[in-house]
Amino acid sequence: MPAPYRGRFAPTPSGLLHFGSLVAALGSYLDARAHDGAWLLRIEDVDPPRVVAGASDAILRGLDAFGFEWDGPVESQSGRGAAYQAALDRLDVLGLVYGCHCSRKEIAEVARRGVDGPVYPGTCRELGWRGDPRREPAWRLRVPETRVDFRDRLLGRVACDIARECGDFVLKRADGVFTYQLAVVVDDAEQGITHVVRGADLLASTPRQIVLQRALGYPTPVYLHLPVVLDAAGDKLSKQTLAAPLEDNDPLPALLAAARFLGQAPAPDIGSPAEFWDWAKRNWRPEWLPMLRAKKLAG
Repeated sequence: MPAPYRGRFAPTPSGLLHFGSLVAALGSYLDARAHDGAWLLRIEDVDPPRVVAGASDAILRGLDAFGFEWDGPVESQSGRGAAYQAALDRLDVLGLVYGCHCSRKEIAEVARRGVDGPVYPGTCRELGWRGDPRREPAWRLRVPETRVDFRDRLLGRVACDIARECGDFVLKRADGVFTYQLAVVVDDAEQGITHVVRGADLLASTPRQIVLQRALGYPTPVYLHLPVVLDAAGDKLSKQTLAAPLEDNDPLPALLAAARFLGQAPAPDIGSPAEFWDWAKRNWRPEWLPMLRAKKLAG
């Protein structure tokens, strides 16, 4: 019997399916199917300002048109605030979170640059500030002085001095919005996710998520960070960089291109999406993935 495998694809509903998101979906999906595993679909809409009306339905239609088949119901983060608050309350009882009233401007004036933006200098860490009805705090995790090590299936060993490179990061913003880091950790645990296959643009988030998993007593999934599609300027292909949406009336050319981008070698006689999926599910080779130039996490 193969080991249990529950993977997931979790797009943010900020635009239509484009080539970059197709690459991430394809790598995640094929890895799950190659392990006879489940592939779960989650809509990460926890941050309302980033959500585009109708985008979730458009993403689902696009994935369906391209031939993806997910297992179980589609989960959405927007209705899971109670679960995220319960996790935050557990961390509070453990003394692992604190209220912070610093503005972005105040932080930027004194913070040094870390692996993923300014590193919070800990101004409010020992103040015990809880906020009041007139001014809600942001809630930060007390990051331990430790080095997080994990083994990525493509990159090998990845290490991060979490306190130095990330600092005490926010779990719930002052406007009441739960952050991606907390939401994804709670969701992965509750959905029983065993394997995470996603773009390397999220590599810097992984050490923070591992620290949260440990604090909450959750298991750590196995990670594989895929190469990211870049535009001509060297930026990640996304809605913000004006990535063109895919045409779903002729999915085969994009599917073949995505497979080639991932280092796979489609058979030359593939003539339909059905033939592509039959070939791809039988011939997924993660060892053929091109090595990516990952951002350095460890000092």
